[in-house]
Formats: sequence, C-alpha cells, structure tokens
Amino acid sequence: MKRGLVAVFLLLFVGTLSLQPICAQAEDKKILIGLIPEMNIFKQKQRFDSLGEYLSKKTGLGIKFTILSRYGNIIESFEKEKMDAAFFGSFTGAAAVYKLGVVPLARPVNPDNASTYKGYLFVRKDSNIKDIKGMKGKKMVFVEKATTAGYVFPLAYLKENGISSPDGFFKEYYFSGSHDAAIDAVLDGKADIGAAKNTIYERMRTDSPRIDQELVIIAQSLAVPSNGLCVRKDLDDSVKKKLQNALLAMHTDPDGQAVLKEFGALKFIETSAKDYEPVHALAKKAGIDLKKYKWRNE
Repeated sequence: MKRGLVAVFLLLFVGTLSLQPICAQAEDKKILIGLIPEMNIFKQKQRFDSLGEYLSKKTGLGIKFTILSRYGNIIESFEKEKMDAAFFGSFTGAAAVYKLGVVPLARPVNPDNASTYKGYLFVRKDSNIKDIKGMKGKKMVFVEKATTAGYVFPLAYLKENGISSPDGFFKEYYFSGSHDAAIDAVLDGKADIGAAKNTIYERMRTDSPRIDQELVIIAQSLAVPSNGLCVRKDLDDSVKKKLQNALLAMHTDPDGQAVLKEFGALKFIETSAKDYEPVHALAKKAGIDLKKYKWRNE
C-alpha cells in the first residue's frame, strides 16, 4: 500500500515538473490583441475568431483577442492591460502612433479592393433632408468621439459648411457606440441623420434590403486607412515579423483564403505611420488637436 502511494506521489511529482516548463513557454508566447467595438460585439467576435485561430497556427503564438466596451478606451487600455497589439481604427491608430509610438504592420483590403474606408452621412429617404440646410434642428446620431467616420468626419463636414459646433445646430444628438447601431437608429426612425463607416454600411447593405430601400447617403469623406494591426514598439522583432508575414501571405494560402472570406477581406497589405496622415488632415479640418483632444464620451 505504501509503495503504491509512493508511486502515485512520484508520478504526480514528475508530471508537475514536466508541465511547468511547457506552461511557462506557452505563457511567454501569448499575444494579447485589442479590438475596437465597431459593430455588435457578438458579430465582432465571430469575425475575428477564425483569424485568431489561423494566426496562432501559422505563427506558433497564442493569439488572444479582447474586445473593448468603448472606442475611446483603447489608448488607455492598451497600456493598462499590457496589450501587445491592437486592430486600431484610423483615428485611434493615428492617436496611438502619436501617443504610444505603436508600429503599424498590416491592414485589410476590403471586398471593393480598397484598403481604406470612408465616412458616410445618411438619412431616411422620406426625411426630405438633402444637405446641411435640412439638418438644422434635427436629431443626429454619432458613433463615438474616437471614430473618424462616426464623429471626426461629421464635425469636419459641419465646419466646412459654416457650423462651428453640433451644439445648438441639432435639436439633439447622441452616441450609439457602434457603427451598425448608428445605421439601425436612422433606419428605425430613432434619429434623423446618422454617421458611420462605409465598410459597415456596405456589409449591412448585403444582409438587409431595407438599407437601399429606406436610406440615402448625402455626404461622404475622403478615404482613410482601414483598421490596421499595430504592435507595441518594444515587442520582439521576431514576433512582429511572424505576425506581419502571416497576415501578408494569407491570400496565397487556401486556408488563409477561407479565413479572409469569413473576415470580409481580400488580403492584407503592409501599412505604416505615414498612411495615417489623411486622418490628421481630417482632424485638423474638424478643429481637433490630437495633443489635447478628449475622446471619451461624457
């Protein structure tokens, strides 16, 4: 009986020794990547799950995504949660390059063959709103203060048309938190005017005939870079290269092509800090100084 207990003890002891270095090694290889909530959180998770599995397989890294509750949290959360990377939006990406020194690696090419997106301003067809004059005294839905398409572009549009602030111009305005929610708000009559990025608008358009039947786009912004993967500046160079190479080669691999189709992209292309210059120009038009701008919604 004693010998049996000793044997069990030794087996457990040896098993513990053999597991420790494996666990420690796996822990060292985990990569935490942040995601902004550009659409419904469940749709967002579904979209990125297969990409995470693919990247883990191709790089040997343990890829883990974390979806943030608010756009404006990503700069603070990047440091606080010790993230290794994030798929930043164009505005948060520009801010992160400036404030955190993150290194852009790659961004997706959309089904329309563009690696950029635009901001849309849209209304219901039965609203009779056609331009800035028709917007006065109406209800506006933005997305978040930290979005290019969902806030910075509409501000720039207002200023270009002689409106210094949405306060006092709109009867009321609010923030939906995601692009799809802003589109639904106008579709369902909860707001008269909405702002959102064209990639989400087009994605919803393919699923719902109501978009074409009931909404009309009255203004659009210049192109800005699509949501790109940026990594912390002190991330090991070999890890950066593994992530970048895996993304850039996806479209040449049958498994990668299947993941890209589910993700909603044709391929990934290399990106750099210079690609965010149009965002800075749009922010300037909107009267936003990235050094002082407070992007948290009240």
